[in-house]
Amino acid sequence: MSYLGDLGEQNAIYRPSSDVEFLQRPTGRTFFTAPGSLTEGRYGLFRWDMDGTGGGAGAHFHRTFSESFYVLSGVVTFFNGERHIDAGAGDFLYVPEGGVHGFANNSGEPASMLVLFAPGAPREEFFRELVEIRGSGRVLSDDQWAEFYARHDQYLV
Repeated sequence: MSYLGDLGEQNAIYRPSSDVEFLQRPTGRTFFTAPGSLTEGRYGLFRWDMDGTGGGAGAHFHRTFSESFYVLSGVVTFFNGERHIDAGAGDFLYVPEGGVHGFANNSGEPASMLVLFAPGAPREEFFRELVEIRGSGRVLSDDQWAEFYARHDQYLV
């Protein structure tokens, strides 16, 4: 039990969509709907919109957090560590710590999904830095990429 009070508290957090930070990526937008900093590190919830021109994440795993995906619209191709699955609106993929996974929008049409991290790792820093690296034209060595991914608990397979 994590709450021991008898009456409950008035501590709900409302966040209008106009307050949600987003990151423009070459193939869509990532909305930091409820980063771990907002949820006291319990989870992070992002909305990932893809414009249909590609993008996503190749096969990888995380050591310290699980990741869940819920498709809102369009078709997202998930890799569950064994095979690729075309997932549509309402489909869900849960990946525990250490689980190999990846995703892409190969449909040529827009798609959107929610991504939940638990506990709430500061994943927004990973995405900000990745967009900055790619947008600036910086070229990282293999060792620099390995350090970058390890610092953000992302291990390529």
